[in-house]
Amino acid sequence: MHRLGVDPGAIDVAFITHFHGDHTLGLPPFVLHRVFVDRRPLTFVGPSGVEEYLEKLWDVSWGPDWKRVMRPQFKVKYITAKPSGSAAHVNYETVKLDHGTMGSNGYRLHVNGKVVAYSGDTEPTAPLDKLVDGADVAIVEATGPGDIFSHMSWEAAAGLRKRHPGTRFFFNHVYSGTLTGAVKDLQVIEV
Repeated sequence: MHRLGVDPGAIDVAFITHFHGDHTLGLPPFVLHRVFVDRRPLTFVGPSGVEEYLEKLWDVSWGPDWKRVMRPQFKVKYITAKPSGSAAHVNYETVKLDHGTMGSNGYRLHVNGKVVAYSGDTEPTAPLDKLVDGADVAIVEATGPGDIFSHMSWEAAAGLRKRHPGTRFFFNHVYSGTLTGAVKDLQVIEV
C-alpha cells in the first residue's frame, strides 16, 4: 500500500468476497500495521463466518502473541454481509456470485454519489450482470483466455463490458507473465 501512496490507516472498512488464500493471506501485514502503527478502528464485512475465519488467520499468523498481546490492541468489528447495509459510513449491497463450491460475495458500494461494483472471483453468470448493472465503476476479475474453472475468461469479460457500456471496467486477478499477451502487475489494459 505504501508503494502506491495508500495510507493503510485511512481505511475504515474492508469487504471480503470469499475466504480463498489469494484473497485473504495478504491481510496479516495490514492488520499488523493497524495493531502497532495506526490503531484507528477497522471493520471487516464478509460472508458468513467472517469473524471466525479471520481470527483463525490472525492466530495462525502470530500464535499465542495474537490473543495475549495484539488482539487487545486491535480495534476491529466484524460484520456478516447482509443483502444491503452500512459499514463505517459506506452503504453497500451484496450480490451472491458463482465461484466454485464456495461462492463469493460481490459488493455494490455507494461512495460520494457513485456506485462501485466489486466482484472478487466469479463465473460469468447472471448474478455478475446484476452486480455491475448501472455501476459507475466495476472492478471485476478476468483471469485469462479460454475456459477457466470457476473464474471469468478474458472473452467473457469483453462480453460483460459490451453488455454494460455505461460502466467503466477495471479487470483484476489476471494471469501475469505466463501467457503471451498477459498483463504485468499494475498495468492497465483495455479489454
